[in-house]
Amino acid sequence: MARHWPNEGARRVSMSTTVFSVRLLVAAVFVSSVATSAAAKPLQPYKDALFGYPAILREDDGGDFRVVDYQELRDINGRDQIPERRVKRAYVSLGVKSSQVNETLDLGGRSLDVTRVGPDRGAAFTVIFIHGRGGDRRLGANDFSFGGNFNRLKNLAVGNGGTYYAPSVRSFDAAGVADIAALIRFAAEQSDGRPVVLSCASMGSFICWGISRDQKATAALSGMMVMGGVADPAFEESAAYKARLPMLFSHGSNDSVYPAEAQLALYRSLKNKDYPIRFVLFETGSHGTPVRMTDWRNVLNWILDR
Repeated sequence: MARHWPNEGARRVSMSTTVFSVRLLVAAVFVSSVATSAAAKPLQPYKDALFGYPAILREDDGGDFRVVDYQELRDINGRDQIPERRVKRAYVSLGVKSSQVNETLDLGGRSLDVTRVGPDRGAAFTVIFIHGRGGDRRLGANDFSFGGNFNRLKNLAVGNGGTYYAPSVRSFDAAGVADIAALIRFAAEQSDGRPVVLSCASMGSFICWGISRDQKATAALSGMMVMGGVADPAFEESAAYKARLPMLFSHGSNDSVYPAEAQLALYRSLKNKDYPIRFVLFETGSHGTPVRMTDWRNVLNWILDR
């Protein structure tokens, strides 16, 4: 004979509610732990005295807009052993080359030549650099050109558990955008969803603007950098804009290839809409100045902190 306990239905509801609540709590803890593990820590200093901005001439928008002092005699001739070709030895640490490999990635049927610095899995963060016209992966892997700034980026990546990719972009059209979108997704998967930052220089900015329209690639990014690049007047129609992807523009005030005024106008338009954006303008700097002078640690810490 079956025994019927008083308020048996209420007991079952109570037990079901308890089990459900415990499951919700476990799920919340799991999500929280994943989010915590995915957050990158601030990058530790690396030769900041050599690579930090020489002097801030002007600062507006709560520090989001900066005009930085740039002097060719000091920042090229005084910094390089052979001007624009080989930086002085104090600016580089070559031990990082033990963590560097050239490889061809198969990205879902798309092959892409890259230089990778750092682990191929589990990176705390990933930085991807896109070169301009006439370049390839060797430009972003060169330790001695651009004042040693790429060597610093390599050391910042490896020293902080990150990975750096310098791919060879075959074209600056839709095909090139598709290649880099595949690399972004690959990097995010290999690092279990940890931050990925895309940086584009000169004509490489066409790739950044193309990526900004790719919803899946944008969703895998934590920030974007455009150095001495073109402005995109239709950016506010992009997936990146709707996602409020943090952006950093850096430009030389005397850039004769892509004049700074267009990028400044885009910055001001976005800033007026309270968009997360920063602008670093190098006073008297030319087209290549941002690649040489942009403070990678300063920018990456701002992006990773968001």
